[in-house]
Amino acid sequence: MLHSKQDFIGCLNQIIDPLTNYYTPGRAGIKCGWSGSSYPDSTAKLEAYARVLWGLAPLWGGGNTSKLDTSHLEGIINGTDPNHPEYWGEMPDTQQSLAEAAPFGLALALAPEVVWNPLTDEQKQNFYNWLNQVNVAAACENNWKFFAVLVNLGFKRVGLPYNKEVVQHGIDCFDEYYKGDGWYSDGHGNRMDYYIPFAMQFYTLIYAKIMEKDDPINSKKYKDRACRFAQDFIYWFAEDGGALCFGRSLTYRFAQCCFWSACVFADIHPFPLGVMKGLIARNLEWWLSLPIFDNGGILSVGYGYPNQNMAETYNAYGSPYWALKSFLILTLPDEHEFWSAEALPLPKLDSLHPIPQALMTIQRFNGYPIALTAGQWLTWNPSHIAWKYSKFAYSSKYAFSVPRTVSSIREAGTDSMLAFDIDKHIYVREQCLDFRVEPDGSIWSRWSPFRGIEVETTLIPTADGHIRRHTVTCNEPCKAYDCSFAIPTTSSDRDAALDAQQPGTGCIEGSGTYVSFPCNPSTNLLHPKTFIKSICYEFPKGTNTVETRIVYPD
Repeated sequence: MLHSKQDFIGCLNQIIDPLTNYYTPGRAGIKCGWSGSSYPDSTAKLEAYARVLWGLAPLWGGGNTSKLDTSHLEGIINGTDPNHPEYWGEMPDTQQSLAEAAPFGLALALAPEVVWNPLTDEQKQNFYNWLNQVNVAAACENNWKFFAVLVNLGFKRVGLPYNKEVVQHGIDCFDEYYKGDGWYSDGHGNRMDYYIPFAMQFYTLIYAKIMEKDDPINSKKYKDRACRFAQDFIYWFAEDGGALCFGRSLTYRFAQCCFWSACVFADIHPFPLGVMKGLIARNLEWWLSLPIFDNGGILSVGYGYPNQNMAETYNAYGSPYWALKSFLILTLPDEHEFWSAEALPLPKLDSLHPIPQALMTIQRFNGYPIALTAGQWLTWNPSHIAWKYSKFAYSSKYAFSVPRTVSSIREAGTDSMLAFDIDKHIYVREQCLDFRVEPDGSIWSRWSPFRGIEVETTLIPTADGHIRRHTVTCNEPCKAYDCSFAIPTTSSDRDAALDAQQPGTGCIEGSGTYVSFPCNPSTNLLHPKTFIKSICYEFPKGTNTVETRIVYPD
């Protein structure tokens, strides 16, 4: 059990020590894999190097050291030197290198004695010149708007020019993205996922702590928003330490709990300190119990195991180290009460908790969360967007599945979806035409999987599951599978039907034909092999209404 400061330091070292052997010759990059991404490999090396700072900066700020310190300082010197072969180069508008500037700002703000004071005057100027590009380059219209804010907090700490206009622009953008009740959207529109806790709230809480004397108004605002957000976000966590599997960028794994670390860092207590310590410790322990590292000890791209199929195009080999944000607590001094506090279990939570701002209703079942969702849509279309945002239900215990292909029901990752099989092609709920979250927690949506077919779906929570009421209007007869969660198995494909008969796997009932089928391996994010129970409906031409009853697995 993670308890003392040394326990958490040991946990961080366990994660980052294997990177020692993967630095580039000039120590300005880390090459710890070979997978491709949407940006050049030179940027991927910088990303892997920079993201380690999310853990190292708090470690240094709390008065401790690591095996990587010498290499990382050498990397800053060489990476910011325009005459060095490993110079990090320019930061073009809206490009990935902008994102990787933020942890350098945090390092300057928390540990200038490590990353600034040892540098020569020339090296300091190089560092400033390279990092100052964030004050000129345009950031994406989302959480990226605060990257330059963090950099300027670092500049302010070491007495460098502090761009107040850029900082105010980031503050103004985040105010535009604020939806109320503690919730932001990650940019304009409806984008409510893990980027709210591990970006929007995380960055603003860092600002609130560092600037509480210089900017008390915004600092108080950010703390108040975080306390309100916490009342909803705690519902995303399971008693065993897992958390809701939902949305994009899930390869960042235990970044799930970094919001709670930021609350402790910012000296706010939306829940007792022991409750927040329990949330952080259990989440880290849950993740470390899973096969998330490769044979060299490198944190892999994937979720519950290495899995490139679920990744975003912007997930390079070093991307998962964004998870180190959760170690912000290491900044706390040795005598801070957090380190001696007992890790407490979750408080008593309601069995049903609507979150209208996030377009979902959270059910609590046997200690884990299940989210019934209205179906968000991100206009820039990240990988597998319908599967990450538009399923009817998401769970911490069973995760969700993404497709290998959409050529058959077995390959298409259709858990918690109404999947239409049309000419050997699977169609599911994607962008909703309309939706609403009702005060009683039920969720209604109108959507079209294919031209000539329109569906109205109402999700109705029950004590042991939920009811799906579908009204399907179609111009031609069609067939659809209403699917349960993907349930883990170790059996061969031919035993899926037998697995489905085992107690504890839940049930699904409806007026159609019961069908159980194995899923293609490695489609589910948490379990490499799964099967799905479903009800197959044959809809005649016209308007048809059916109800499917889902009873959750134990």
